[in-house]
Amino acid sequence: MTTRRIAERFAQLSPQQRQAVYLKIRAEGLGMGQFPIVPAGEGASGASPLSYAQRRQWFLWKLDPWNTAYHIVAALRLKGALDVDALRASFHALVARHASLRATFVPEGDDDGVARQVVVPSLMLEIPLVEADNADAEIGRLNDTPFDLERGPLLRVRMIRLGEHDHVLAVVMHHIVSDGWSMQCLLDELVAQYAARVQGREPVLAALPVQYADYAAWQRHWLEAGEARRQLDYWTARLGNEHPVLQLPTDRPRRPDGHYRAARYGFELPAELRQALGERARAEGATLFMALLAGFQVLLHRHTAQGDIRVGVPIANRHRVETEGVVGFFVNTQVLRTVMDHRMPLRQVLEAVREAMLGAQAHQDLPFEQLVEALQPARHLGQSPLFQVAHNHQRADARVARALPGLSVQAHEVEGQSAQFELMLDTSEDEAGRVHVVFSYAEALFDPATIARMAAHYLAVLRGLADTPLLALGDLDLLDEPERGRLWSWGVEPAAWGDEGAVHRRIEAQARRDPDAV
Repeated sequence: MTTRRIAERFAQLSPQQRQAVYLKIRAEGLGMGQFPIVPAGEGASGASPLSYAQRRQWFLWKLDPWNTAYHIVAALRLKGALDVDALRASFHALVARHASLRATFVPEGDDDGVARQVVVPSLMLEIPLVEADNADAEIGRLNDTPFDLERGPLLRVRMIRLGEHDHVLAVVMHHIVSDGWSMQCLLDELVAQYAARVQGREPVLAALPVQYADYAAWQRHWLEAGEARRQLDYWTARLGNEHPVLQLPTDRPRRPDGHYRAARYGFELPAELRQALGERARAEGATLFMALLAGFQVLLHRHTAQGDIRVGVPIANRHRVETEGVVGFFVNTQVLRTVMDHRMPLRQVLEAVREAMLGAQAHQDLPFEQLVEALQPARHLGQSPLFQVAHNHQRADARVARALPGLSVQAHEVEGQSAQFELMLDTSEDEAGRVHVVFSYAEALFDPATIARMAAHYLAVLRGLADTPLLALGDLDLLDEPERGRLWSWGVEPAAWGDEGAVHRRIEAQARRDPDAV
C-alpha cells in the first residue's frame, strides 16, 4: 500500500483507530513526515475546523476585535507604466486560486470560543485606485482599520497613485489566513500573473496540491493520534515548570492593555564582524543564526540580570512540499530557552543555543498554542505567554524587485504598525551576504536613544563572541567610547542643583515637571 493510500485511509478513521495506527507507524520507525497531506473535504455544513494557530487568533480577535497587531502588511513602490486592469485581474485570479483569501470565520453553535472556517465559492475583491500625495497616510488608514473575521474579506488591496508613472501597491491581510511566507507567495504569483497579462499570454501556474483546510485536518489527525504527546514531552522537559517573565527595563511604564505602536532602529552588521562571527559559528558547528540568537540572549541577560532567558522564534513551518505555495497561517513559534549566569563563557552560550535549536527543529510540529495550553503559564492581558521578546531571522528575497515587466519595483517601508512585542530583533541575510539588523520596539516604552544604546551593546556582545569566546559574560565590556565618555562626563562635571532648595522641594519640582515618570 502506498503512503498516499495509507494517508487517505488514516484520514477516514475514527480518533481511536488513528491512535492505534499511529502506534504501529511509530513502532516501525516512521513519523508524520513520511505521509502526504491529502484533501480533507468539507464538513456537512460546508465549513471546516480551524487549525490550532487559527483557534488562538480567533480567541484573540474575540477578546479584542479592534487590535491591529495581527495585520500583515506589505507595500511596493512601482515606477513606470502600470497596467491597472492587468493588476486587478491578477489579484482576482489569486483570490480564486487560494481558498484562504475567500474565508470567513463563524462561531460554532452558541459557543463564541469555538469557530469554523467557511470558504465562499467566489469573491470579487474591491481594488480601488486612489489619488494621494502621501502613500504612508493611505497605507496607515488601510492597516489601522480592523478586520471583521465573521464578515470578511480578510484581504485588502489598494493602488495609490502618486503621479502618472508612480504608484504604491499596498496589501493587508489578517494573520488568521496568512503569514509572512504567504505574503511572499502572493507577490511571487502576482508577478507571474501580471507579467503574462501585459505580454498578452495566458497566466499558467502549477495547480495547488492542497488548500490550507486540508493541512489543518492533516495536522489535527496526526497530533491527536499521539504525535502531540510525543513532542509535548520534549517541550515540557525543556521549559520546566517555572515560566519567568522577562523584566526588561523601560523608559516609561507599561500599559495594562499592551497596545503599542512599533518603531524601528536598523543597521547593517559590519563586514569584518559578520565574517568573524560566521567563522566562529562554523568552528563551533553552529550557524550564523545561532550565533546571532546567542548574542541576543546574552544582551537580554546583561540588561535584566535574569538567568533564565526565553526568546520566541517564529519558524515558517513549510518543510512539506505540499504547503510551499499555499496561502495560509502555517507559521509556528518556538520558545528557545537558555539558562546562563555571569561566569559562563560566551562560547558555552553558543553551545547551549545550538543544542536548543537542534532540539526544537526535531520537535517543530507541536503548535505553540498547544504548548501554552499544556504548560498553563500565568496569563496577563497585553503580554505574550512563555516569552516576551522575539527574534526573527530570514534570508531576504529580491525576486519581486527583479521581475515586474516595464516597472521598477522597490519595497516601500511601512511605518506606524502595531507592535506584537515590546522588543523584537529581525536579522536577515541578503544575496550579497550582508546581514541587516532591525530592532522593532514599542515606542511608548523606549526612547530611540535607549534602543540605539542597546544596539551598540548587541554589537559589543557579537564582537566578544567572535573574538573572545572564552570570556565570561560578566566580564564583557558593553560600552563603546561615546557612551563611556558620556558616563564619565556625568561623574566629573559639577551638578546643577537649581533653586528648589531642600531635597523634598526638589522631589516635588521634579514630579511637577514629569508627573508620568513612575
